[in-house]
Amino acid sequence: MAEAVQIQLKKGVLELCVLALLSRGDAYGYEIASRLAEGIGMGEGTIYPLMRRMQADGLVATYLVESPTGPPRKYYRLTDEGRSAYELQKTEWSAFSAAVDAILGGAQ
Repeated sequence: MAEAVQIQLKKGVLELCVLALLSRGDAYGYEIASRLAEGIGMGEGTIYPLMRRMQADGLVATYLVESPTGPPRKYYRLTDEGRSAYELQKTEWSAFSAAVDAILGGAQ
């Protein structure tokens, strides 16, 4: 039960986390997946479908960069729409997490 709750919480903030990572600079898929796996424990299987959806929604754009060690890497960058979505979601997250913290703090 606790694992299912944890997964749902992570999925709820996954797009915000990707937007936050890309707000710091362009990144390729494996790099994004690695950062998310390290930070919140989400694996590659979750990231790539999300990246495709975010691209379809116009939040990210892609470009290829030649790699000295293999095939070209697909990099993701925020679009203007993605930057706006990031700012909006960050604001919403701050208000939501503050409200949850207040409720949790008041429950003791």
